[in-house]
Amino acid sequence: MLSLSPPRLVTFLLSVILIGLAVASLYLKIPTIGPTVVKYRTWFFIGAYVVLALGVVSRSL
Repeated sequence: MLSLSPPRLVTFLLSVILIGLAVASLYLKIPTIGPTVVKYRTWFFIGAYVVLALGVVSRSL
């Protein structure tokens, strides 16, 4: 059986930062990493969800 646990703070903050960058790239110009975020915006969304999902499934992440 799969036991779920809350993600650690670092994992949660990493997923929030990834989502924040992806959403901010919709409305703002991000100076340094902006072109990369705009180009791979969908992968930033997917990556944030995967990081958060792994944090819930794994106790050490």
